[in-house]
Amino acid sequence: MNFLPSGISFVLSLFICWFTSRVGSSWWYMGRTTLGSQVMCDNIPGLVNKQRQLCHQHPNMMQSIGIGITEWIRECQHQFQHHRWNCNTMARDHTLFGRVLLRSSREAAFVYAISSAGVVYSLTRACSQGELESCSCDPKKKGSSRDSKGTFDWGGCSDNIDYGIQFAQAFVDARERKERDARALMNLHNNRAGRKAVKRFLKLECKCHGVSGSCTVRTCWLAMADFRKTGDYLWRKYNGAIQVIMNQYGTVAYKKFKKPTKNDLVYFENSPDYCIRDHEAGSLGTAGRICNLTSRGVDSCEVMCCGRGYDTASVSRMTQCECKFHWCCAVHCKDCHEVVDVQTCKALKNTDWLDQT
Repeated sequence: MNFLPSGISFVLSLFICWFTSRVGSSWWYMGRTTLGSQVMCDNIPGLVNKQRQLCHQHPNMMQSIGIGITEWIRECQHQFQHHRWNCNTMARDHTLFGRVLLRSSREAAFVYAISSAGVVYSLTRACSQGELESCSCDPKKKGSSRDSKGTFDWGGCSDNIDYGIQFAQAFVDARERKERDARALMNLHNNRAGRKAVKRFLKLECKCHGVSGSCTVRTCWLAMADFRKTGDYLWRKYNGAIQVIMNQYGTVAYKKFKKPTKNDLVYFENSPDYCIRDHEAGSLGTAGRICNLTSRGVDSCEVMCCGRGYDTASVSRMTQCECKFHWCCAVHCKDCHEVVDVQTCKALKNTDWLDQT
């Protein structure tokens, strides 16, 4: 059974496509004026009323979200770079990832989680950098506190992640809260898991004060870790994602008596194998993908090419070689030309199976 998201348009994907095509354009300047923000917000496709209201009220927030979008797409592509589905965006497709998000699969669960996390991360960072009028550093981090090393004074600028989570939840979850079907519940769960993942990696950074470098007094603040940590964590959650089912009441039940926690990713449907191009499944196939001849993992030619075999071509490239360290402090290298063999997956011989749409 296919659990297609009844009534759900993928607002975040539409939002991505609209914004990324306009980053750096005059739309950002227009968003800083009352009339400009109205024009900007009214022209973002797929927003529900709540999202459009938030856009009108906080146009600069939309800019921060738009900038952060490129970061989570890049992180998604990093995590899946050696897999058959590699989080590639689809050119000239308004849903960004094609029909892959229509299936309630592990991949859809990861995309919702990483995108929600990306919104939290970009908004929180913008608050700390003073780019937004409605937020700044965390106002609750005042006075003194204590950790395993002793007491310290709050200082500097602690990342206001609670504000980032609050706004991201209000904006990203708005459509799912309107629908409230089983797919919407799945999306809400994975959105929350993504937001929690960012907060999980808040770290305490401190600066010491005292005579001769002693640490008699410490000034500390909370800072988000690099987004890669969040991506790595959600990747592990993707690999351990829990399959759930929809019962006769239209709500979520659990398979194999394993109830997911709030940190887990959940999905309904098994993923396609992504071996061949299949428009209905949202699969681009692996024909032409580079594979690793010496690997035994998912990037191996056997796995990546789905048993279809591979072609080998000699490719010339420039690399740095004979690098030497020079005092002080530089490394000088020569440019060397080398020829390497590159393996790429063959296409399916029976082209009748290929989706030409």
